[in-house]
Amino acid sequence: MTITKLPSTHEGQRPEYPSGDLCRPAELIPGVDVSGMVDADNGLVDRAIFTDHRLYQQEQARVFAASWLFLGHADQLAKPGDFFTTFMGEDPVIVAKDKSGRIRAYLNSCRHRGARVLRADYGATRAFTCTYHGWSYDLEGTLTSVPNEDGYPQGEWDRAQWGLLEVAQLDTVLGLIFATWNPEAPPLLDQLGDMKWYMEAFLDRDSEGTTVVGGITKWVLKGNWKLAAEQFGTDWYHVNMSHASALMVLSPTGKGPKAEIADTRGRQYSDERGNGTGFPTHPKSRFDAQPVHEYYDYAALRKRLGDARAEGPMTTAHATVFPNFSYLPVNGSIRVWHPKGPDAMEVWAWTVLDRSMPEEVRNAQRLYNLRTFGPSGIFEQDDGENWSEIQAISHGWRTNTLPLNYQMGIGSERHDSDYPGSTSGLYSDSAGRRFYRRWAELMNTPAWHERGE
Repeated sequence: MTITKLPSTHEGQRPEYPSGDLCRPAELIPGVDVSGMVDADNGLVDRAIFTDHRLYQQEQARVFAASWLFLGHADQLAKPGDFFTTFMGEDPVIVAKDKSGRIRAYLNSCRHRGARVLRADYGATRAFTCTYHGWSYDLEGTLTSVPNEDGYPQGEWDRAQWGLLEVAQLDTVLGLIFATWNPEAPPLLDQLGDMKWYMEAFLDRDSEGTTVVGGITKWVLKGNWKLAAEQFGTDWYHVNMSHASALMVLSPTGKGPKAEIADTRGRQYSDERGNGTGFPTHPKSRFDAQPVHEYYDYAALRKRLGDARAEGPMTTAHATVFPNFSYLPVNGSIRVWHPKGPDAMEVWAWTVLDRSMPEEVRNAQRLYNLRTFGPSGIFEQDDGENWSEIQAISHGWRTNTLPLNYQMGIGSERHDSDYPGSTSGLYSDSAGRRFYRRWAELMNTPAWHERGE
């Protein structure tokens, strides 16, 4: 693999935009060609993609600005005026229900001096008012109040031009809210493709849908966001080594993971849009909370979901929807990996449960989620240690000249009659290779806002 040397300076000019465009994008650096950094055909990746600041800025403009991004669960917005705040890449965002009950998402930045107009994590409101100068916006994003407005030039000042910037597209699927800044992005269901079939095994087990319990748990980890997103999409391989002690604690016999969980057969799905999920197909591979296991009527689930989805995809799966939304059905965990510079990520995690679950089962699953994949969970600690270890040494000069190996399972992909899309064996880097292939495609493609259209 040839290591691409990043240029020390950037040539080229900023694209021209109409002089009257009130929503022009921020200034962008000319794109760095990452073709030599990701060799998906041969399973090689240059670790500079995890550390270089210029690539990180390019990700914001071409990956996060162009993709569908997870915002939250529809259950967080019960009635008009309810809101929560989150991020799309590093952009702060308000998600709210307007007066008609429609879910909307806006850039959380006042159009006057740029401060956030909402600083609370969640709540209910009738308007968004900036605490700096008092500009106020209604639930539809319209600027409704400007203190001392008569000081603006009469006849030239048009308040209607200064409302909150709204996302280009917003959609929901299986109770999850996604949005994109990209007006040219294909519909959300096209981005998901066959991945939706696998998501249904987790999020469509109950005819009443899903609900969230326990709020959002947030913590910061050292490590590039891609390390986490990639692992959740492709990597069962680490379970036997990284989680050996945790699995021994959870093992019904106390003999450890070897015979019961880690050595198991299964499948891994991946697609050209960068989505991926893996799941064991052996019934002894499950390790969910006992009250949850006892709650389910597996005969009814097989009737609802089909035999292929009623074990691994429904229970012990791991999955990532490109770029940074992941989930684990076994403990009802959904999470987003918010990028915070090339060397850090902020993890936001929810516990999602079937709406029909009785209270005692809900509580058992919530506690199980915290104990396993909460910020101090026995599995989460292992994963965070691995990612921070990789990140800590990836800035070294000699280290950075050696490509990383993603070659497991090359050529093993096939179409299986039991599972839609392309699948490989459970122990495979297939979804990882396709994750980075999609990342490289977006990084090498000028986004709509760079073409000056």
